[in-house]
Amino acid sequence: MRIFDTTLRDGEQSPRTSFDYEQKREIATALDEAGTTVIEAGFPVNSDAEFEAVADIAADVDATVCGLARVVEKDVDAAIDADVDMIHTFASTSDVQIEDSMHSTREEVKERSVAAVERAAESGAEVMFSPMDATRTDEPFLIEMIEATTEAGADWINIPDTCGVATPTRFADLIEVVCAHTDARVDVHTHDDFGLAAANALTGVEAGAEQVQVSVNGIGERAGNAAFEEVVMAAESLYDADTGVNTREITALSRLVEEASDMPVPANKPVVGRNAFSHESGIHAAGIIENSDTFEPGVMTPEMVGAERELVMGKHTGTHSVRQRLTEAGFDPTDDQVRTVTRRVKDHGAEGRVTMDDVIAFAEEAGVERTDEESERGARV
Repeated sequence: MRIFDTTLRDGEQSPRTSFDYEQKREIATALDEAGTTVIEAGFPVNSDAEFEAVADIAADVDATVCGLARVVEKDVDAAIDADVDMIHTFASTSDVQIEDSMHSTREEVKERSVAAVERAAESGAEVMFSPMDATRTDEPFLIEMIEATTEAGADWINIPDTCGVATPTRFADLIEVVCAHTDARVDVHTHDDFGLAAANALTGVEAGAEQVQVSVNGIGERAGNAAFEEVVMAAESLYDADTGVNTREITALSRLVEEASDMPVPANKPVVGRNAFSHESGIHAAGIIENSDTFEPGVMTPEMVGAERELVMGKHTGTHSVRQRLTEAGFDPTDDQVRTVTRRVKDHGAEGRVTMDDVIAFAEEAGVERTDEESERGARV
């Protein structure tokens, strides 16, 4: 399954997010080194700075670099001049967007789309066409647009769920219809307005799509896009698919985009949130200490995504977790001392956050002895 990353284009369209030149280059390099198939570097016609960033990324990375263009001659020419490997041109196809956004007609949209695809194809670049708002487009007209742009030379037909209204079953049905009406390869672009972006993307592949558009941390317009980390790990771990991505780079990539976008990653974010491989509950922590597969997916480990497992101290902590943390800190507690420290941790956790410094203080107050090694180290110091 091919991964088309749009962090630098749709991701940057997140409200209040803007990447400078150096950030774009750094993110593109990280995506390239992680093995991303396609990097949509931006919208070349947007500004001189955007053009420069897209052109420089296209010249420097090994991944296929894509530039976005409306079905407007100057947009396509800017993408050609930026020397990108792929030109992604798009036009609204739903009636509401044709009438109230493009202020056009179906016939005009079709003519402009065909002309843009032909112009892009003449350049020798790969060409992708997106019928924007496909999931709210009249199906016969959608098929007409797909057939016309395929004939004009599109290598890829992207089906975007622009407003995030698709459901997995309906989206799969739509992708099957699309695949039956084009010889081009099919790509999907899903939005997360109802929290279904990753599910829709994966069912799109099940139905015949070969490529998925994603963004790191799921950033993008409104509620964002299908998340790079979620789609890649679901594909690799649940479908046993080859995405070409070095999954061990995922956490570092997430942190890089988190800082550059100024969009904090929620603690409970799948794969890359700080709670994704953290455990506090006594039952869960005890199981994890025995065998991590007990309360983690098993087919996805923290090591696979470049993260670390954490046993968190708090009001739900049990004795197994406390013993583990004390041992790691160089203590040699008795069973009674473990129970004493655990009670202190639970009481303190009921009032607020418990740090490892707190745990060490509780252990010292309970008279827990250090291991011989730690004692000798302390004496030397």
